Amino acid sequence: MLIPVFTVAFLVATSLWVYRDAQAFAKRGRSVYFSIGTAEISTPVAWAVGCLCLWILFAPLYLTCRKNA
Repeated sequence: MLIPVFTVAFLVATSLWVYRDAQAFAKRGRSVYFSIGTAEISTPVAWAVGCLCLWILFAPLYLTCRKNA
Protein backbone atom coordinates (compact mmCIF):
# COMPACT_ATOMS: atom_id res chain seq x y z
CA MET A 1 0.00 0.00 0.00
CA LEU A 2 2.89 2.38 0.65
CA ILE A 3 4.72 1.58 -2.59
CA PRO A 4 2.59 3.97 -4.72
CA VAL A 5 3.07 6.72 -2.15
CA PHE A 6 6.84 6.26 -2.14
CA THR A 7 6.90 6.09 -5.95
CA VAL A 8 5.00 9.36 -6.31
CA ALA A 9 7.17 11.00 -3.63
CA PHE A 10 10.29 9.85 -5.47
CA LEU A 11 9.02 11.20 -8.80
CA VAL A 12 8.09 14.55 -7.29
CA ALA A 13 11.39 14.83 -5.40
CA THR A 14 13.54 14.05 -8.43
CA SER A 15 11.50 16.37 -10.64
CA LEU A 16 11.93 19.15 -8.09
CA TRP A 17 15.68 18.50 -8.02
CA VAL A 18 15.81 18.61 -11.83
CA TYR A 19 13.91 21.92 -11.82
CA ARG A 20 16.19 23.53 -9.25
CA ASP A 21 19.35 22.21 -10.87
CA ALA A 22 18.29 23.35 -14.35
CA GLN A 23 17.35 26.73 -12.90
CA ALA A 24 20.81 27.05 -11.32
CA PHE A 25 22.44 26.26 -14.67
CA ALA A 26 20.21 28.84 -16.39
CA LYS A 27 21.16 31.53 -13.86
CA ARG A 28 24.81 30.88 -14.66
CA GLY A 29 24.04 31.34 -18.36
CA ARG A 30 24.53 27.68 -19.26
CA SER A 31 21.10 26.18 -19.96
CA VAL A 32 20.70 22.43 -20.06
CA TYR A 33 19.57 21.93 -23.66
CA PHE A 34 18.28 19.05 -25.77
CA SER A 35 16.70 19.10 -29.20
CA ILE A 36 15.58 16.46 -31.66
CA GLY A 37 14.08 17.66 -34.89
CA THR A 38 11.85 20.59 -34.06
CA ALA A 39 11.30 19.53 -30.44
CA GLU A 40 13.41 21.46 -27.95
CA ILE A 41 13.83 21.14 -24.19
CA SER A 42 15.76 24.00 -22.67
CA THR A 43 13.82 25.50 -19.76
CA PRO A 44 13.75 24.25 -16.18
CA VAL A 45 9.96 23.94 -16.33
CA ALA A 46 10.12 21.77 -19.45
CA TRP A 47 12.68 19.47 -17.84
CA ALA A 48 10.63 19.17 -14.63
CA VAL A 49 7.35 18.47 -16.44
CA GLY A 50 9.12 15.94 -18.65
CA CYS A 51 10.45 14.17 -15.55
CA LEU A 52 7.00 14.13 -13.96
CA CYS A 53 5.37 12.69 -17.08
CA LEU A 54 8.05 10.35 -18.45
CA TRP A 55 10.65 9.98 -15.72
CA ILE A 56 12.26 6.88 -17.22
CA LEU A 57 13.15 8.87 -20.35
CA PHE A 58 13.73 12.43 -19.11
CA ALA A 59 15.78 11.81 -15.96
CA PRO A 60 18.64 9.97 -17.72
CA LEU A 61 18.38 12.42 -20.64
CA TYR A 62 18.69 15.36 -18.26
CA LEU A 63 21.73 13.87 -16.55
CA THR A 64 23.38 13.29 -19.93
CA CYS A 65 22.62 16.80 -21.22
CA ARG A 66 23.68 18.30 -17.89
CA LYS A 67 27.22 17.05 -18.41
CA ASN A 68 27.41 18.96 -21.70
CA ALA A 69 26.01 22.22 -20.32
